[in-house]
Amino acid sequence: MSYEDFLKLSEESENRYEYIDGEVYLLASPTYSHQNIVMELANVMYNWFKGKECRPLTAPFDVTLTKDGNKNVVQPDIVVICDIENINERDRYTGVPTMVVEVLSETTRQKDMVRKLNVYFFGGIKEYWIVSPLRKEVYVYCFTEQDIKEYRVYKEVEKAESMVFPGLEIPLEQIFT
Repeated sequence: MSYEDFLKLSEESENRYEYIDGEVYLLASPTYSHQNIVMELANVMYNWFKGKECRPLTAPFDVTLTKDGNKNVVQPDIVVICDIENINERDRYTGVPTMVVEVLSETTRQKDMVRKLNVYFFGGIKEYWIVSPLRKEVYVYCFTEQDIKEYRVYKEVEKAESMVFPGLEIPLEQIFT
C-alpha cells in the first residue's frame, strides 16, 4: 500500500493502524497488564519531565519517520518529544521524538523488536526502550549517527536508566507489579 493510500485509510477509519515498510498493521486493543505498565512508566516520566522542555506522551499518537526515503507511521506506547515547535497547524506532530518506549505483547513482540527497532534506528530516534512483561526486563538502545552507541538490559530489582536523559530512572519492581 502506498503512503498516500495509508493516510486516506487511517483518516477514514475509527481503527488504529501502523504503516511500516509499505505494510499496514491493525492495532489491537492492549491488555490490562500492558496498559498498567504503560501508565507506571508514563507517570514516572510525566513527573520527571515536568518543568523541562521535553514532553512524554502516550499512544495513540502518530509518529512519522523516514527510513530509506520511505515514510513509516508508528504509534509507540510512549514518546518523548523535545521539539514542540514541530506541532503543525492541524495539531499534528511532524518531528522526530528523542525517545520511544514499546511494551511488548505476544502479538507485537517480533514487530517491536525487529521492524520497529529498524525504523527507529534509521528514523533518527536517540533512545528506544523495549519493555518485556513476560521476561520482566527492559532493553535500552541508545542510537547515534545510525549506529548503536550502547545497549543495556535491566532486570529483576534494577532500575532502568536513560542514557539520553541523565537522572531518568525507573525501578523495574514499580512497573512489573
